[in-house]
Amino acid sequence: EVDVLWTGSCAQQPLVCSRFIVAIGRNAAAFLSSFILDSVCWEVVGVVKLWNEWCRTSSTTNVLPTDSFCLFYRLISDPTVLLCQCSCYVAEDQQFQWLEKVFGSMQKKGLQVTILSTCPVADYKTQESTLTLVSPFLKALKTKEFQEPVCCPLLEQPNIVRDLPAA
Repeated sequence: EVDVLWTGSCAQQPLVCSRFIVAIGRNAAAFLSSFILDSVCWEVVGVVKLWNEWCRTSSTTNVLPTDSFCLFYRLISDPTVLLCQCSCYVAEDQQFQWLEKVFGSMQKKGLQVTILSTCPVADYKTQESTLTLVSPFLKALKTKEFQEPVCCPLLEQPNIVRDLPAA
């Protein structure tokens, strides 16, 4: 079961959201913690609770930064900007439910979603040797609706994105 709990004014549905940034996995969540959430400009507004073979959340209602939660933060100066820090594992059979419950509580019109995730260099497919790659490196994927310039080169085929970031 996947449970999404919103606090305060975010409990009112649907959430008005212009930008939603999701950091999936320990490395992406650590990046958010180090470079974005270290300021006092953010407040915790929600949590996703999961129970699967790798992630066991308790039934408490405390919203504390632990590896067992996906936490939602709102930018205090612009409440339409939300972050999700998801450092816990979301099982394959929970991914659709996670998406349905999280995005089901947001308005979709004008919503820009950015997903941050990582994968091992050994999974990256390229014609050059992965031993000569400068690591870490950054690649992007975008939909045709996204018309803004991207900050890095696009991910080349046959590379793919998996799990919750792909969903």
